[in-house]
Amino acid sequence: MTPGSPSSEIETLSESAEQVDLNSLLREFYDDFAELASFELASEIPEPFDTLLNHQSHMTVTVEHYHGEPVDVAVHRRRNRFASGDVVQAVDVANPEELDATVAYTREITLVTHDTQQVVQHGIVRLDPSALSRSVWHQIASGEIPLGRVLIENNVLRQVQLCRLWRVTAGPSLAKYLNLQVGDVVYGRTALIRCDHKPAIELLEIVRGNGPLS
Repeated sequence: MTPGSPSSEIETLSESAEQVDLNSLLREFYDDFAELASFELASEIPEPFDTLLNHQSHMTVTVEHYHGEPVDVAVHRRRNRFASGDVVQAVDVANPEELDATVAYTREITLVTHDTQQVVQHGIVRLDPSALSRSVWHQIASGEIPLGRVLIENNVLRQVQLCRLWRVTAGPSLAKYLNLQVGDVVYGRTALIRCDHKPAIELLEIVRGNGPLS
């Protein structure tokens, strides 16, 4: 496979219930991780990234508060894995049978401010549909509503766990998604969401910060 093409396999949640495996998440869509970005562990990060990332809350709520307007989700790529091992990259989200048969789901997204249409966050999300109610899973899979808002509006019992903070140097794909230059430094985090006390959702979340949005 050429660098940047999707992996031939899609994984379920990371083996550890306490930590998110960054490489495992990246492999869902990138053979060559540098196509997206390079990552270094960060113990301290500058503002505004610290405010945006260093917390145990949903990023949807955080970026909406920071930018002063609602955000919408744009789904760029998605992958559904079935019990047979088959992986489909373009499941019909209006087909409940295909959604109900999904055993693992991953998508690559950006969050865009609703009024000013500025891209403010990139993310890779991987979830276990069996850890969610059917209606919540179907709403997430529709790709119409940011994940955090779906969980909040459905009163899902949830706990957001910040796992690690990352210094992120943009590669070509991240630069394209976030309107950066290749080599620009931004910051991100890996996080785990438990729903009804069960590990349910893994996240890589990279924010653009204060830079000149375009």
